[in-house]
Amino acid sequence: MELLQLLLFILFCSVALGWVARRFQFPYPIALVIGGGVLGFVPKLPELPFDPELILILVLPPILYQAALLTSWRDFKANLRPIGLLAIGLVIVTTLAVGATLKLLVPDIPWAAAFVLGAIVSPPDAVAATAILSRLSIPRRVVTILEGESLVNDASGLVIYKFAVAAVLTGTFSLTDASAQFALLSFGGIGVGVALSFLFITIHKHLGDTMIEVLTTLAVPYVAYIAAESIHVSGVLAVVAAGLIRGRYSPAIVSAEMRIIARSVWNMFVFLLNSLVFMLIGLQLSGIVGRLGTSSITNLALYGLLVTAVAISVRFLWIHPAAWLSRALAGGGAQSSSARAAAHIPESELVIMSWCGMRGIVSLAAALALPVTLPGGDPFPYRDLIIFLTFVVIAVTLILQGLTLSPLIRFLKVGHDWSTHDEHQIARAALGTAAATAIDTAAKEAGADADIVARIRAEFADKIVQSTPDPDALNDTTVMEPGVAIARRLRRAAITAERQELLRIWRDNLVSDEVLHHIEEELDYQESHI
Repeated sequence: MELLQLLLFILFCSVALGWVARRFQFPYPIALVIGGGVLGFVPKLPELPFDPELILILVLPPILYQAALLTSWRDFKANLRPIGLLAIGLVIVTTLAVGATLKLLVPDIPWAAAFVLGAIVSPPDAVAATAILSRLSIPRRVVTILEGESLVNDASGLVIYKFAVAAVLTGTFSLTDASAQFALLSFGGIGVGVALSFLFITIHKHLGDTMIEVLTTLAVPYVAYIAAESIHVSGVLAVVAAGLIRGRYSPAIVSAEMRIIARSVWNMFVFLLNSLVFMLIGLQLSGIVGRLGTSSITNLALYGLLVTAVAISVRFLWIHPAAWLSRALAGGGAQSSSARAAAHIPESELVIMSWCGMRGIVSLAAALALPVTLPGGDPFPYRDLIIFLTFVVIAVTLILQGLTLSPLIRFLKVGHDWSTHDEHQIARAALGTAAATAIDTAAKEAGADADIVARIRAEFADKIVQSTPDPDALNDTTVMEPGVAIARRLRRAAITAERQELLRIWRDNLVSDEVLHHIEEELDYQESHI
């Protein structure tokens, strides 16, 4: 009963914090980290018992999978070089710099344990950043690079994290062996993810039930992660690979009803996972601070601020040379025009990217997942300190950078991106033509009255111009009963043609994944109204 009461209390706190974030219009991770910190100082709250190994398995697969599903493969490939330099190069450098800083501050900590902290805080989380950037219509490539970096650096950071934890547990580390294992883990995990994604795509085509389809999508990331880990390859990379592949095929195989339900289920599920982890750290904080009693609160805060400053500074120092290197490499070979354009990033956009180093749930989940004891029964060295410093880094970066990102963008006067607007116009013109053709064809087959045909054509013409669905028009039943069925048939034919045309121009790279998902959502709701 006490556990149930505590879970209900956490749920209530999550609802309240989510409302605060929506009311004051800032990303909900900022509200969660503030709420988690405050929760740590509420007297007489018990620490919620949990299995550290369960945290990674419960939290990471769905979060990584959802991010991979929504990643634009076209834009990802066009920006592969800057993404790689940030997601792999910067992760390694940040791990080394933060680890060395902690070793300097706490000389008694083992090097492997110091690098554990470095690996934990090395991958930034793009959730808060992209939530702000998407409202300000800044160039799409900035958002693309940040989202791609967040997707890949979660994988690279967690792989390094596992190596560092293994070094602490075994007391040994070999760079040669680690390099060979890294390659095996990476390629093995990607292979498992690709194989399972195609298997689930095949299964999905034969399900035919919306609820079962949604439950299957929730199972995919967990199956991929557990299957990969059971054969000792990277579960994280398996989840990312499965999400990327399935995201590429889902527009053609997923029904409108399933997409509508799955969209809501996934958003709610990920919010609950974020809330659970941030509330968990809050419940642990008071106990952690109490066990760190040998150090003063002032020293602990100072350590946290210094580690945070190093993590932020390393990102600034890395991004500008990485951008120069990316431009140099893009100019030296046969590159596509999109790749060359992506390599030339203005100074103001580089500053924005440097300031988008907020840490989030992946870092927090990795810290909470640290083993409590070593194989011999001794406590994991400096585990409480690592968790405390991780929370400080997350709190400072989310609050400081998250709340100042919008003013910084306005101060730098970063230009608006009109490419998405142009692609919307291209898509809607193509869809309008396809809908009109489909209406005429279906009208001839059904022998529809000319007035009904003109009315349906007008509905879709208005919808294309206004760029919004018209539920009232779609549900209009003022037509006499024999005409209702014909009108419904014409509307359905038009929407089907629009959907097919949208997939065609998307596959031909005439519109981006962002435009695809936006118009696809409109079509889903229109189809559900019929």
